[in-house]
Amino acid sequence: MSALDAVILIFGGAAAGFINTLAGGGSAITIPILNEMVGITTANGTNRIAILAANMGAIVGFQRGDAVPWKRLAPLVPPTVVGAAVGAWAATETSPDVLRKVFGAVLLLVALSVVARPSRWVEERDASLHEPWRFLAFFAIGFYGGFVQAGVGFLLLAGLVLGGGLTLVTGNAAKVVLISAYTPVALLLFARAAQVDWTVGAVLAIGQLSGAWIAAKLAIARGAAWIRWVLVAAAIVAAVRLFTA
Repeated sequence: MSALDAVILIFGGAAAGFINTLAGGGSAITIPILNEMVGITTANGTNRIAILAANMGAIVGFQRGDAVPWKRLAPLVPPTVVGAAVGAWAATETSPDVLRKVFGAVLLLVALSVVARPSRWVEERDASLHEPWRFLAFFAIGFYGGFVQAGVGFLLLAGLVLGGGLTLVTGNAAKVVLISAYTPVALLLFARAAQVDWTVGAVLAIGQLSGAWIAAKLAIARGAAWIRWVLVAAAIVAAVRLFTA
């Protein structure tokens, strides 16, 4: 790895960490970079090192702002982690191309929902998603996160905000906790399949951690209304990239 590669990884990681913490789709930045350095198969696993570092850093930022809804979050951890484990195992065996196209359509629907019904993304409400649908929904989201990861933040925000009744601030805080919970499991499975480059992932993690820390502080300071427009822009850009990849 050259000095130029390290600089690209750090700056690309910082941008991805920022976007992932506020919305999702940061892997649309990091995966192409990693693809050029280590190949697409290893890129999916290597990316998880930086994702883990960034989300753990974001948790610290959100917790300092007392924004993590731990009680409402706890029941969502088991189905998300189990789903991610199954998804990561499947990713070591299959290609994610078809799933990416389907997810592109989901991203556009999320962006439309944010624009058409903004109050549902800003105001806290009682949870509308109950068992067994809650378990199934977060198992499916976890599966996608373990399988592809790119853009899973959008799905988690949809489940946490629209289904769980959280705001975009508390939803983002809950999102980074869930990703931090399942990523070690996914990383282990990719490592067992020899699909992780630890050196490249560590350098990328430096950038992602920095971007995530800044984003968490801005989310606390500026609130949900500002995050809403970041979410819309990120969803549209990620969807277009997925359709044209």
